[in-house]
Amino acid sequence: MPLQSCSNENVYQRLGIRTIINASGPSTRLSGGIMRPEVAEAMAEASQWCVDLAELQGRASEILAEVTGAEAGYVTAGASAALMLASAASLAALDPAKMNLLPETTGMANEVVMARSQRNMYDHAVAQAGAKLIEVGIPDRFSGAGVRDAQLWEYEAAINCKTAAILWVAQPHSEPGLRELATLARRHGVATIVDAAGQLPPAENLKRFIAEGADLVAFSGGKAIGGPQASGILVGRRDLIQSAALQQLDHDTYFEQWRPPASLFDKHKLVGLPASGVGRVAKCGKEEIVGLLTALELFLKDNSDERHRRWRVICEEIAEGLSGVQGATVALVDNKDARWPVVELAVHDGLGFSAGDLVKRLQDGEPSVRANHARVRDGIVVFGPTCMKPGEAAIVIERVRAEFTSRSGNN
Repeated sequence: MPLQSCSNENVYQRLGIRTIINASGPSTRLSGGIMRPEVAEAMAEASQWCVDLAELQGRASEILAEVTGAEAGYVTAGASAALMLASAASLAALDPAKMNLLPETTGMANEVVMARSQRNMYDHAVAQAGAKLIEVGIPDRFSGAGVRDAQLWEYEAAINCKTAAILWVAQPHSEPGLRELATLARRHGVATIVDAAGQLPPAENLKRFIAEGADLVAFSGGKAIGGPQASGILVGRRDLIQSAALQQLDHDTYFEQWRPPASLFDKHKLVGLPASGVGRVAKCGKEEIVGLLTALELFLKDNSDERHRRWRVICEEIAEGLSGVQGATVALVDNKDARWPVVELAVHDGLGFSAGDLVKRLQDGEPSVRANHARVRDGIVVFGPTCMKPGEAAIVIERVRAEFTSRSGNN
């Protein structure tokens, strides 16, 4: 089947793949969000020339440092790749011999301490670099057994000669706070890594975690920033960013021939170049680097209040369109703790189908509507505006109403 455009069909239709209405959010399994045309155009333009990737990442480092207040930055192949590189940098520092060994860490300081309550599927990226995760704290407040969580003294008790870093996941409920944890880590000479993958907006978070003492911070580039789905940002201390870059870039050249950009590398501090490192499996192409930088520029130029207003208008349309649906209660949720407004549809008991059933019916129907299923155990289906295109709110309303009408007719 020809993939080049020769009709009104889009490339997915030519591949025989249906497109979906993403009323959930920019998750990877739903292919992320919708890039602005300027980003796609910049990526296409970038694809037409060859550059030295180290020089391109050096310029990216300058831009990211200015935007975040960090000493240096690096464009990665997603937030998980950023976490893996951050871990590798904490393990190997600027020692190319250690870089060549990773993920083998025998004889190295290889432990990364984190709160048990902050464990999640994405911290697997830390272990991929060769680190061993050390859990601290008992999350009684989440299990309902009490009020306590990890405390500062428990982190300190876990730090020893094998500790390479502390990992802190940026969430409103994370305890203890980053400032005091970073102060503790600095006192013991270990790095503080922050997983802030989904913490944009607000744009102020680009500087927040560095200002609070983090040594390395990982952001997703493919969520609200609007960059390529396979892009991310790692910012922090210059020596650690340099280590991350050394473990990701291709160095198949002679050391004396290597001319790295001074904005990213201190060649005089190195005894030689490592072989392809653990980060090689997550290489980032010139197109993703340029696309991410373009999207970041647009994200920062965009008025945050106006962006929020656009999202709220979509939510207001959905909430109004679903009001009065028999068997459900609709609420527009737009509080200060949320990064964007959402619509919550609570499915009443006794209908013969659940919130989970509704999500599956929307997914399997035509057109396929993907709602956020994070709260289906509470009987709630969530609709988010960040990946929706003009006109899609009306389709969401029509599909949801049709499902409720169908169930009503069957009862």
